Amino acid sequence: MSPTANCPNCGAPIRFRWSSAVQTVCEFCRSILVRRDVDLEKVGTVADLPQDSSPLQLAAEGIYRNRAFVVVGRILYEYEQGGWNEWHIVFNDGASGWLSDAQAEYAVSFQTPMTGLPAANEVRRGARYQWNGVDYQVTTLTRAHYRGVEGELPFEYWDKTEVLFADLASRDGRFATLDYSDPEPLLFTGEAVSFDDLRLKNLRQFEGW
Repeated sequence: MSPTANCPNCGAPIRFRWSSAVQTVCEFCRSILVRRDVDLEKVGTVADLPQDSSPLQLAAEGIYRNRAFVVVGRILYEYEQGGWNEWHIVFNDGASGWLSDAQAEYAVSFQTPMTGLPAANEVRRGARYQWNGVDYQVTTLTRAHYRGVEGELPFEYWDKTEVLFADLASRDGRFATLDYSDPEPLLFTGEAVSFDDLRLKNLRQFEGW
C-alpha cells in the first residue's frame, strides 16, 4: 500500500506517517482502519477521547539518546488512580517504540522479544525475573481500562476492555512492563526520562503558556 489511501467509510484522504503502520484512525470520521493486504478495512469507531493535560500530541517531535523521533499514534488507558497515554513513536531509521506519559512522568520503552514469560495468573508482586542479563522485580500490578486510540499503531488494537500490566524495576534504574492485552504476554523494557531531556517540540499549547 502506498503512503496515502482513502477512508473506506467517508472517503477522506489517509496519509501514513509510518510506512509499517498496521492500524490508523481517520481524522475526519474517527473510523478505526486496519490494513488488509492492499486495502483498508473499517473495524470500529473511536468515541471522543477524554480531555487530559498532556502536552504531547500527534506529530510532536523529540530526541531520545541522540535519535530523533515523531509521535504517530496513541493508546489511552484509565485505572482507579487516573489515566495515562502510551504514545507510539517512530525514529528516523524506521524503528518504533513507546513514550509513556503518566501524570507528567515519562518513560521510553521498546518491545523486547522473549520466550518463557510468566502467565497473567502466575505473576505476583515481589517476583523476580532476569531478561537479557538484567534482574527485575515486580513492583506493581495494574488493571486498566482501554479508553481509545488515535493515529498509527504497529498492530491491531481497538477491541480491548480490561488489561493487566505488571511493572518491574531493576536496581540500576531500568524498568520493564509485562503486557497481558493479548493471549501471549508481551515484554517491553526501557527507562524513565525527563521532559526536558526529550527536547520536545510541536506540543499542544495551553492558555497561559
